[in-house]
Amino acid sequence: ITFAGHLLSTYDDTVDYLDLSLLDSLGESGSGLISDQLPMKKPIPRPKEQRHYFVSDQAKAFLQGRLATLFVPTFYTLVFVVSVPLNLVAVVMFVRYIRPRKPAVIYMLNLSCTDLFFGLLLPFKISYHYHGNNWIYGDWMCRAMTAAFYCNMYCSVLLISSIGVDRFLAVVYPMASLTWRSSKTATLVCISIWLLALGGVAPLFFSAQTVYLPELGIITCHDVQDVGDLQSYYVYFFPAYASIFFFLPLVLTVFCYLRIVQALKAANVGNRSRKTRAVVMTVLVLVMFVICFTPTNIILMVHYVQLSHGSSDSSYQAYLLSLCIGSLSCCIDPLLYYFGSSSVRGRSWLCSGGGEGVRQAHSDHTVLEALAINSIYLLFESLDIYH
Repeated sequence: ITFAGHLLSTYDDTVDYLDLSLLDSLGESGSGLISDQLPMKKPIPRPKEQRHYFVSDQAKAFLQGRLATLFVPTFYTLVFVVSVPLNLVAVVMFVRYIRPRKPAVIYMLNLSCTDLFFGLLLPFKISYHYHGNNWIYGDWMCRAMTAAFYCNMYCSVLLISSIGVDRFLAVVYPMASLTWRSSKTATLVCISIWLLALGGVAPLFFSAQTVYLPELGIITCHDVQDVGDLQSYYVYFFPAYASIFFFLPLVLTVFCYLRIVQALKAANVGNRSRKTRAVVMTVLVLVMFVICFTPTNIILMVHYVQLSHGSSDSSYQAYLLSLCIGSLSCCIDPLLYYFGSSSVRGRSWLCSGGGEGVRQAHSDHTVLEALAINSIYLLFESLDIYH
């Protein structure tokens, strides 16, 4: 979502030249001394081409208000301080210490990389908002940051959805999904997600994202767009983008986690505490997904529906706050998916040989029983699922 900017004026970037030989010839007419000389030209600089826009009073008040220039950057600073170390530790653990590379590990490694990259982009947004929504890094850097911001947000959505599908298959179809749930398949899915997300944000990278507001003396980055572009292009781009990259994954994720909860409740498991924990963790993941990403995309859809009927700046404040809420997923993801797993907390115990008792216990069951028990017990400890 962006504010609607109305074109005020345009200054040209061209340079005119004054032919000095003409002046000399006027001063020395008939002498014949200048006729043999090459024309002399002196450049006359003119103002650099720059489109000046004006925005509504509501937009000006918001861009200068404490919410955009104090609360938002402070919130992003806290997210940066918490999320970057958590995800950095998670990435290191996934890369160096977790073996074998199960599908769940591959999905969670990519999710941690996505969240880490998102966190590393936040200092640019923090600086931008703290400087009064004035972008000082140039238009191409603004394009790259805007595209990367959306790319990482929707990569997280698609990866969380993929984790949900993987766990759905492991719990509901433990035997039938063994051939599908391979490391090779998970790797191909992750590569496809990255390529799809990059292709989706390419139009943002190849279109101007900075706008100069002479009334405020600032250059905005993606916060203001030409009203003509908004009503002719973005009004179709963002709703289609949100539908493909969020609402379809949302339906799929909700379906998968609801079926997981049903399967867990129907399972006849002796250790009810671990069964309850698996149900609680399933519900928490689903609630986190809905709370962090749904408000942002609903507000985005409503904004462009309003925009199709005329200029509308009323929803931008709510949208910016929803983006802050969505950024919390970078902090919550490693806690739910990685540090919340008891298999990770006990990893050193397993590696030192303490897991022999677990392996012996599994040998007392048939293959089918072991798969069923592991699918339930280790639903959110998928780093150590035995096949």
